[in-house]
Amino acid sequence: MKNPSLPGLLLLAGASAGCSEHPTAPARPNILFILADDLGYGDLSCYGQQRFATPSIDSLAAAGLRFTQCYAGTTVSAPSRSCLLTGTHSGHTPVRGNLELTPEGQYPLPEGAATLFRTLREAGYATGVFGKWGLGFIGTTGDPARQGVDRFYGYNCQLLAHSYYPDHLWSDGKRVDLPENDVAPYGSGSYAPDLIHREALRFLDERTADEPFLLFYPTTIPHAELIVPEDEIMQEFRGRYPETPYRGCDAGHPAFRKGGYCSQTHPRAAFAAMVTRLDRYVGELVAKLREKQLLDNTLIVFASDNGPHLEGGADPDFFDSNGPWRGYKRDLYEGGIRVPMIAVWPGHIAPGGETDLPCAFWDLPATFAELAGAETPAGDGISLVPLLEGRPEEQPRHDCLYFEFMELGGRQAVRQGPWKLLRLDIRSAAPRYELYRIDEDPAETHDLAARYPEQVEALKTLLDEARTEDPAWPLFGK
Repeated sequence: MKNPSLPGLLLLAGASAGCSEHPTAPARPNILFILADDLGYGDLSCYGQQRFATPSIDSLAAAGLRFTQCYAGTTVSAPSRSCLLTGTHSGHTPVRGNLELTPEGQYPLPEGAATLFRTLREAGYATGVFGKWGLGFIGTTGDPARQGVDRFYGYNCQLLAHSYYPDHLWSDGKRVDLPENDVAPYGSGSYAPDLIHREALRFLDERTADEPFLLFYPTTIPHAELIVPEDEIMQEFRGRYPETPYRGCDAGHPAFRKGGYCSQTHPRAAFAAMVTRLDRYVGELVAKLREKQLLDNTLIVFASDNGPHLEGGADPDFFDSNGPWRGYKRDLYEGGIRVPMIAVWPGHIAPGGETDLPCAFWDLPATFAELAGAETPAGDGISLVPLLEGRPEEQPRHDCLYFEFMELGGRQAVRQGPWKLLRLDIRSAAPRYELYRIDEDPAETHDLAARYPEQVEALKTLLDEARTEDPAWPLFGK
């Protein structure tokens, strides 16, 4: 891997990172959306990480706008991505859970879904996806090619994406076998994120200023399993932290490469090395845009799909991965759904900004459609263009934000202003409610449900009205 210098990255400034009164860039920007997998709010040094640094991503924050109240679609991968790509919250989105199907892959997006890719391709954008899909196997209605994606390379199945040295990936509709990864010991072959990153850079190499593009980069890092090539990055962290070895599912185990996570003697070092590797990928993507003279007219967005995970030997408490928030992946507390998001657009977004506007993944399709000059798809989102262009007084706001999670007995949450209500254990004989005031108690430590029953009742109404019943996703069923 190349290691771009930090000064070069900070010169996103070299691409006129300041907000100019008369932008020279064309009105329709290219879009690079980088989506980390299970990266917590506190896993970036620009969001408070103290145990390792993320200089490339920090440089994006310095050159653009850092969001402090951005919410993922929900608290696990497939439905969060469905919210992101269709502009619908998890009570309306067509994929509401991580439902595994055979021979591989997850419950598919339906035919004709108004995906972000289809919207922008119809507006003249080239579309590419490089990383983890998880929204329908090849040949189904959820096949990337049937959802508006011109070029796909990576994992189709998010369960198989647990393996960083898989036996195959997918290039559009073609299976790409990786026999070098069958050679022992596990981890001595081709690291899938490196292969995927190389294809994303190739996609950028093929771009010109004449055709706008959307590059969606849903990396698997830092989702478990915790493994990274034994290069200088891993060597930097090996021995830095106290470690408890993790015993996982290695060769010969029935879950090996089928959802299990490999053993790791240095899980904390591996986690830090994985995020550092992602940071370098980000730097190389920015450097490629600069090399192609595309940086001035590219909106770069970086985010994570949900809160930090606890699998594979991961230790989010040691790294303070959820920052000031309570909860992890699979929770609807803030730690499971509030995520880092950064937006950079040289000449349009003023550098070094921060916003506490409550927003969510389902706002991004409306935002990108407006920037592309396309018709805004129907959904639950609002465009963030006024905020991005420095007109916060014109920015519409949500009345409330809704979330649901199908597993662990069923969970719902709604936030309206400073208030947040959770309905937990929905399928049990006695569902329970928790009420928090986020502005005064951001860590959700003081349940106010008994103290403010009228507020509970008002927000319960929002919970009941927010979702559309779908027989494929019975939140209240057994």
